[in-house]
Amino acid sequence: MGAKSAIYGVGVRPRRSTSAGRLLWRLGLLGLIVGEGIVAASATWVYFAARSRVVAPQDVPAGSTALVLGSKVSDGEPGEYVRARLDTAVALYRSGRVTTILNSGNGSSRYGSETGVMRAYLERAGVPSAAIRDDPAGYDTERSCVRARSEFGLSAAVLVTQDFHLDRAIALCRRHGPDPIGVAAPCPDCAWWSIVRNHLREALLARPRALLSLVLR
Repeated sequence: MGAKSAIYGVGVRPRRSTSAGRLLWRLGLLGLIVGEGIVAASATWVYFAARSRVVAPQDVPAGSTALVLGSKVSDGEPGEYVRARLDTAVALYRSGRVTTILNSGNGSSRYGSETGVMRAYLERAGVPSAAIRDDPAGYDTERSCVRARSEFGLSAAVLVTQDFHLDRAIALCRRHGPDPIGVAAPCPDCAWWSIVRNHLREALLARPRALLSLVLR
């Protein structure tokens, strides 16, 4: 009797293990399908929201306001990405396409005072202080869009950021902020691996998170 019980017990355990493994595999497959669906849906949303709104610098209407989205600064100097955005804004200002530049970023000293560094860089480039406005509470893209309209009264803006970020920024501003168009800021000093990483982060994390925040709100 004891021998039979032992034999039967040995026969049952693998079945439980196999059933649990199948359940985990199915749950993993379901999660993968749902994740792929969210990624695809967010890419579609961003594509249609930004379609025909990314323009060349020469096509920006004269007298516009540029909304420059902040990024990492270090030791009082802008990092490669934000420096490229500021250089694009300076070129737009010099051409007369924009007359005002709104810097939006994290103004906290803990994060290097992004907006203060951005202003200083623009002033060194010859942009008058009176033509620069600062939003030190633009902690993320969505908040930058919201505050550009609610705190700075913008009804329209030219968004300036890199191409991997621009479409999502346009989509969020269409939902929450001023009526946007966008100019992509080239970044010749940015490392290729960093650009690839940001494209992947945008596609797999930032866009899905932005879409879910809109759906679940």
